[in-house]
Amino acid sequence: MTQLFAVIRRRGPAWRDDRAMEDQGEWDAYAAFMNGLAKDGFVVLGGPLEGTAEILLGVRADSAADIEARLAADPWSEMGLLRPGRIAPWTLRMGALP
Repeated sequence: MTQLFAVIRRRGPAWRDDRAMEDQGEWDAYAAFMNGLAKDGFVVLGGPLEGTAEILLGVRADSAADIEARLAADPWSEMGLLRPGRIAPWTLRMGALP
């Protein structure tokens, strides 16, 4: 059964702190991958957590294993720009997501 998850990803060893997110390697491939996940309804929100080395995603999936499998195909995962972090079921009590 599909449920909502909060997913935290962290910058990996290949991340260049002297560059903006959009200036990291293979930005276009990463953006296309993430936009595809959003179009599929898998990622419902996402963005960097300012002042940290983390990115927060709101994801609809059947399980944490499904999330790990889909994000493993992310070009930035393969390049070491992002690495797995925490995946937790998220019960949304306020507001609404599409």
